[in-house]
Amino acid sequence: GACVPGPAGTTVRVVGVVSDTTAEHDADARVARVLETMPAAFALLDDAWRFRHVNGAAGRLLGVPPDELVGALLWDAFPGARRTELGAALRTAARTGRDQHLETYLPGRRAGWYEVRVWPGPDGLSVYAQDVTTRVRAQRTTVRAHRHARRALRSVERHARGLALLAAVRDDLGATFDVEEGVVRFARRLVPALGSWCVVTLADERGALRDAACWHDDPALRATVARYAALRQPALPPEAFLRRALRTGRPVVVEDAATAGGAVLSGEARDLLHALGPRTAYLVPMRARERTVGVLSLYLDPGRPDLEADEVATLTQLADRAGLMLDNARLYAEQRHIAETLQRSLLSDPVQPPGARVATRYVAAAAAAQVGGDWYDAFDQDGAGSVLVVGDVMGHDTRATAAMSQVRTLLRGIAHSTGLPPAALLRRLDHALADLDVRAVATAVVLRLEPATGEHPVRLRWANAGHLPPVLVTPDGRVTELHAAQPELVLGLVPGTERRGAVTTLPADAVLLLYTDGLVERRGEDLRTGLARLRRVVADLVAEAGGAPHVDPDALVDGVLARMLPGGRADDDVAVLAVRIRPAGR
Repeated sequence: GACVPGPAGTTVRVVGVVSDTTAEHDADARVARVLETMPAAFALLDDAWRFRHVNGAAGRLLGVPPDELVGALLWDAFPGARRTELGAALRTAARTGRDQHLETYLPGRRAGWYEVRVWPGPDGLSVYAQDVTTRVRAQRTTVRAHRHARRALRSVERHARGLALLAAVRDDLGATFDVEEGVVRFARRLVPALGSWCVVTLADERGALRDAACWHDDPALRATVARYAALRQPALPPEAFLRRALRTGRPVVVEDAATAGGAVLSGEARDLLHALGPRTAYLVPMRARERTVGVLSLYLDPGRPDLEADEVATLTQLADRAGLMLDNARLYAEQRHIAETLQRSLLSDPVQPPGARVATRYVAAAAAAQVGGDWYDAFDQDGAGSVLVVGDVMGHDTRATAAMSQVRTLLRGIAHSTGLPPAALLRRLDHALADLDVRAVATAVVLRLEPATGEHPVRLRWANAGHLPPVLVTPDGRVTELHAAQPELVLGLVPGTERRGAVTTLPADAVLLLYTDGLVERRGEDLRTGLARLRRVVADLVAEAGGAPHVDPDALVDGVLARMLPGGRADDDVAVLAVRIRPAGR
């Protein structure tokens, strides 16, 4: 309304309009009631950034009563808001006119995580904030649980790989008693399972070091690693990391291994290490029986992460297991050498009969460092001829060796004192074993070569007590076996067993091969298969020599052993004797 003044300047009447705004006030009241009952915080900001409406939830969130905020400038009431994620969203909405949605942390009395939505409108910016702290914490707990589960899964996977690697190393090292082969297998198992490349160093009883094996994941760098391993030991000073690990018996971790390791090296070894460029090195002692037998040097190239704690533990276990097994192999090799030396000392050099050439070999079993009961013998029988013997006392221990020595000595003595032929010798030997209480069971084949006289060729008398048949090569190259008319009992079971010998003649250049069962027997294979393989091998060697007249007995036994025993290793002891009849006058 408005006042209308009269001539005197005073109001003479009032002119105005009255409108009923009850409905509008009711609508505003209803909106206010809705906003107040909302669980979400709500605030309306005008274009000048002043609060035009603030509900109770917003006041509680902001820590200021709503009536004190209405009319206040946002940036004055909350100066720090400009630098927050919410402040940036408000300015973006005002500038672009586009809705903004964010999830942010809001400090204050009701600090927590809030989902905030900003809508630009004709009256300003409408801002809604909903407390989502419980959901965010649950999500973060879930994420942390997932991360923990993934870490646990990776740990389990590493543990499983570690166990598999331990089992593989155990099988590799348990499958050989050769130290050199063992360290090579060990190095190739570690790379690339745990590292990029490695060098295995062995220490002898005097403390002398030797890099015995190395391997690189990259085939192009294996020659470089081998060259580095060949030059490293002489170039290492006393303060070198490897010598520290050996001296203390504790692992040494070297970061920036190329620089740190190169600082203590000199010459070409240092240049090679720089060329290989390892990032991290783990030097782990290999221990056995309270002493350090070597050091494992494992290197990680750039780009490969450091080992986790459980992987370092696995590496330490591997080094200790390898140290023990390699030390076992070393001790085994020493014991086997002693056993084989003892066995050979019981086998005298064979005589060389007139008109014949004899060669003998003995190979100890590779599976155990024990002496055995196999033997060969060749001696003169007081003018009656030359006796050739190959036999096998049952057993693989020192008792078998002692029994073998007794059986061999008894046979020699009886043959020399009586001059009996092979069948009678075996019969007399059976009586002697019983009378002297020599508790031995043995197989043997005994041959006597009676020299040629005039136009008569060499005569061969022989008898077989349960032994494998000798192989005969005739001058025309045919390979056959000497079989008795019927099988005969082994020695040492029934004294007085009747022995039937056989007699044949041997032309000049005939070859005989006597052997024990370790040469032809294989687990899971029929014996006849092994005998057939031996005949083929002998035939091939004779053909390669240019025929029986050109066979050298030493070359023959060496060739037979090389081709019949894989890798030159025998599962059982092997004794071999070969003889070639010479033509008259040679």
